[in-house]
Amino acid sequence: MIILPALLAGLLVLVTHVPLGAQVLKRGIVFIDLAIAQIAALGVIIAGVGELDPQGWAVQGAAAAAALLGAVLLTWTEKRWPEVQEAQIGVMFILAATGGLLLVAHNPHGGEHLQDLLAGQILWVRYEQLLAPAVGTVIISAVLYFFQHRLSRLGFYLIFALAVTASVQLVGVYLVFTSLIVPGLAVRHYGAGRRLPLAYLIGAVGYAAGLILSTLLDLPSGALIVWCLTALAVLVYALGPKPAASVRVPGGHV
Repeated sequence: MIILPALLAGLLVLVTHVPLGAQVLKRGIVFIDLAIAQIAALGVIIAGVGELDPQGWAVQGAAAAAALLGAVLLTWTEKRWPEVQEAQIGVMFILAATGGLLLVAHNPHGGEHLQDLLAGQILWVRYEQLLAPAVGTVIISAVLYFFQHRLSRLGFYLIFALAVTASVQLVGVYLVFTSLIVPGLAVRHYGAGRRLPLAYLIGAVGYAAGLILSTLLDLPSGALIVWCLTALAVLVYALGPKPAASVRVPGGHV
């Protein structure tokens, strides 16, 4: 069944990205995932310019090195200029994105490669491509479980960079961002004990629905998964508990 390895790839991404996304929302650095994902993609493009095997470990290493360097740089900018960190994240994203455009400008297949990194080719993922991400997922999940509340800012950024590195090559930048942020947004007003399971459910059903519909309708899988996952998240949020409305009183709110 063609969608089964693709669905397994999506589930692997969700295992680490749902809890990481909750941390991103809590820390108020929403666009860090988009920036680091784009930096990891830039590492892949640089490796491609060097004519390395697209499925080889050298490309994985280039993507990881780029993402880790981006994580270290973001940690430094946050310490140096914390009041404009979100803006700095945006600048890093646009530099990585335009850097990729410049590197593939003279490559006749560059546009296609760039599109694959952004939108992904999840429907064509093969089982053998899942082994390394599966090992990485186990390690990252263990670190998050045992050290979640003891990770420094740099430690969080580094773990985040490693998680994003593998997922970008499996599902693309757009799905990385969606997997990290959308489930967390949908469940933010639910009770603490329900947030994580419900976020995982949103992600899993969204991936499955998008993959099935993409094969039936012959539409791009990555884009359709983004829409299915987001639509499901909107529904779950709409049916869920709402935050208590503040009451305006003279001089403030209650």
